[in-house]
Amino acid sequence: MTETPFDLVVIGAGPGGYVASIRAAQLGLKVACIDKRKSLGGTCLNIGCIPSKALLQSSEHYSHARHGLAAHGVNVGKVSYDLKAMMGHKDKVVEDNTKGIEFLFKKNKVTSVHGTARIKSATEVEVTAENGDTQTLKTGSILIATGSDSAPLAGLEIDEKQIVTSTGALTLETVPKHLVVVGAGYIGLEMGSVWARLGAKVTVIEYLDRITPGMDGEVAKAFQKILEKQGMTFRLGTKVTGAETLKTKVKLSVEPAAGGDAETIECDTVLVSIGRRPYTDQLGLEEVGVTTNDRGFVEIDAHFQTSVEGIYAIGDCVPGPMLAHKAEDEGVAAAEIIAGESGHVNYDVIPGIVYTWPEVASVGKTEEQLKEDGIAYKVGKFPFSANGRARAANDTDGFVKLLADAKTDRILGAHILGPDAGTLIHEIVVGMEFGASAEDIARTCHGHPTLSEAVKEAALASAGRTIHI
Repeated sequence: MTETPFDLVVIGAGPGGYVASIRAAQLGLKVACIDKRKSLGGTCLNIGCIPSKALLQSSEHYSHARHGLAAHGVNVGKVSYDLKAMMGHKDKVVEDNTKGIEFLFKKNKVTSVHGTARIKSATEVEVTAENGDTQTLKTGSILIATGSDSAPLAGLEIDEKQIVTSTGALTLETVPKHLVVVGAGYIGLEMGSVWARLGAKVTVIEYLDRITPGMDGEVAKAFQKILEKQGMTFRLGTKVTGAETLKTKVKLSVEPAAGGDAETIECDTVLVSIGRRPYTDQLGLEEVGVTTNDRGFVEIDAHFQTSVEGIYAIGDCVPGPMLAHKAEDEGVAAAEIIAGESGHVNYDVIPGIVYTWPEVASVGKTEEQLKEDGIAYKVGKFPFSANGRARAANDTDGFVKLLADAKTDRILGAHILGPDAGTLIHEIVVGMEFGASAEDIARTCHGHPTLSEAVKEAALASAGRTIHI
């Protein structure tokens, strides 16, 4: 048992856990952060957000060189890719980021502990190292930030070679001739984009009758058309019932979700991307009295505290959007509360982003949600095809869609399909945080020529005052 107790022990060194550790240390707490991985950063930095964005960027450069540069008068001849070099770049990005967290831990005097954690009580955490040795950390508070894992699909056995999760999709040694993506959510479409750009035939199978569930319906339909134009094929309203793995291929059994005749689809690789589940197994939660819901998420109160006083939880293992930036904000807020200060997260203004190209970004309510809630609203839309900067870049797919309250003009939501949507959305995120109206955005001077002008024009459009269309 440690001789000097910690004020806070954080379980998990992902975006929620490492940020919480640093913030708590800044506030004067003695902090230990436990993670079973040798490299810090959790799923996001090691096998999630960061490596996937590296491959997305590299594959987009290749695609742009093949299909986009000629329109600008740039002739590059025959373009090829080096998959090994792409993977090397991805691995270097991951290494640099994880080492960056090591530096930040040292700078802020956070004790990093490598091993598997199990909560013994509200003041004790047992850590088992890879060699089986154990130690018990005494602490004033515990913060669970263990994140999530890929959700399994009955009938498909993951081997991370032929039937893979996003983890295996990041380390394929060759480009599949035919990749089947099971699940038309953010992660599946991003990884499908990577391999489609590099020459794979990509078929996306989705149980529902639309892609990207939860996204504004109009945006989702336009997004699907763009992805189809890029070469992806979609099988909506379809379920996968089983798979047979052979030496060089996989035979997938599929049938209509509503019932009907089954058929077989042959492919090289299957990516199972039907969502994620909280990673809370073997933490000892039940034994110490921490309550979880029927899906395994840790239940918390408004201050991130679980059913056991002194034990807190954040991130993917608690209800809410399973997003790294949501976990980071919760980590900061929880650390501040544990340190005796106040902290909060505004869940109404957490952006969601799909990092395909074009990107898709959203914040706040969709049209479907507003209709369901019976809220009167007005819509402002502006296409990138009418934006000077987008035309100059020859990147005109998509549009900006702004939703505002019909009476107060307060912004209720925004949805952007287009170039750099993930960056553009944050103007609206900040605006909504301060309770902005559509007119506030419309009357704010935007630099010309910029993509951001499309956001201003959408705000103008909500009042019938669009200038450029």
